[in-house]
Amino acid sequence: MPIVDVELVCESEVEFGTVSPRAIADAVGSVFRSPPGHTWVRLRFVNSKCYAENNVSVSGAELPVFVTVVHARPPVAAALAAEVAALTTTVAQIIGRPAERVHVQYAPPAIGRQAFGGQLVK
Repeated sequence: MPIVDVELVCESEVEFGTVSPRAIADAVGSVFRSPPGHTWVRLRFVNSKCYAENNVSVSGAELPVFVTVVHARPPVAAALAAEVAALTTTVAQIIGRPAERVHVQYAPPAIGRQAFGGQLVK
């Protein structure tokens, strides 16, 4: 049931439009070993004019990708580290950005907090 939010900082909506949410969903679904229809991806555009890093100028090639993952039960320890590495590499390849510019955050477990069609995840 992973839900993955991908915020892509781009210089234009034209650049953003070249990225396929389906390609991201298929690729990250493989990372999570999800059955078909069980990984959901939301792709969002962040204009580079609305992004900054302190005390540096960021070129178009250095613009980041922010990924937030919600799992029912997130992996822990070595399994989490392995998943982060695979997810980072996968997203970087699909979007065409360096892995160093892909930043992954894990939300708290979805158990008892997330509902699908009125059914709370247990």
